[in-house]
Amino acid sequence: MIKNYPFVSIIIPCRNEEEFIDDCVKSILKQNFPKENLEVLVMDGMSDDRTREIIKNYEKKYSFIKLIENPEKVTPKGMNLGVENSKGDIIIFLNAHSVFDKEFLKWTIYYLKNRPEATIVGGTFTSIVKKDNFFSKTIALVLDSVFGSGGVRYRQRKKEGFIKDTLPFAAYRRDFFKKIGYMDEELLRGQDAELNLRILKLGGKIYFSPKIKSYVYVRSSLKKLFRQQFQYGYFKVKIAQKLGLKSILRQIIPSVFVLALFSTGILSFFSEIFLVIFLIIFGAYFFLDLIFSLQIGTKEGFKYFPITLFVFFLLHFSYGVGFLGGVLSFLILRKKIKGDIGINR
Repeated sequence: MIKNYPFVSIIIPCRNEEEFIDDCVKSILKQNFPKENLEVLVMDGMSDDRTREIIKNYEKKYSFIKLIENPEKVTPKGMNLGVENSKGDIIIFLNAHSVFDKEFLKWTIYYLKNRPEATIVGGTFTSIVKKDNFFSKTIALVLDSVFGSGGVRYRQRKKEGFIKDTLPFAAYRRDFFKKIGYMDEELLRGQDAELNLRILKLGGKIYFSPKIKSYVYVRSSLKKLFRQQFQYGYFKVKIAQKLGLKSILRQIIPSVFVLALFSTGILSFFSEIFLVIFLIIFGAYFFLDLIFSLQIGTKEGFKYFPITLFVFFLLHFSYGVGFLGGVLSFLILRKKIKGDIGINR
């Protein structure tokens, strides 16, 4: 299917990922792709667990795997440092707590060769659990639901073709970094989404195929899920500030919901009209939550139904609160981003 393989650089920014990095690297080793045309650069943010030890053991066995230090410990800085140190014609970024399908590279390179007009090529993204506990499984089911992920997008999309949306773990042609720049180092979350949306805004094209598959280990607790979604919502405001509100219009729905719920809830103490509006908003949301929770319960087992109701709400609430926090920080108080909110989980 493929002749004249390009040289591919896979860049993995990480910090303290001892629980996941081994699975991540193994998924790359399993690829049906010539290893002489491949390099894996693990950009380590000065991990203080066993992550560095694990990667150094791989370095001894495989010459194409390299550990490179990221002293600033910030994800986008590690990604950019990886590009600067890479040799590949094709660049792919991979999270340390994610894994490739065994045919990921095969189909990625196939579509890059057969869709020369595509700036980016990518595919589906499915949630999986590291430890098969009840909460992890529930979080995975919620994230892969249409109601949880906010539409079909790359989790549910089946139709192959050019799209006007971002993709995870996409493959980039190296030349385009010279034209559009690298990862935005201000964005401690969502930097890959911003890059993809920037490419679309500048006239680039993104090609999607469901044959290109990847998987991500979900957060193992509700606390970690809240933190993750809060950060996604928070930095989504920065993306809107840079690229325009239109680029993330669909993604502000949770924040509108939270704002409407808060404001009408407070005003309901002073007026019955706002109490009615509050009940309508909450009732409409609860109805949708109920429908999709029942859908999951019917398919996966009724034991998931009660907690799914709560996890959907937590997902939307944390993202919405994060977005409103970003509005306050970036648009009203004009704060600058300082420090790292955490490369790891």
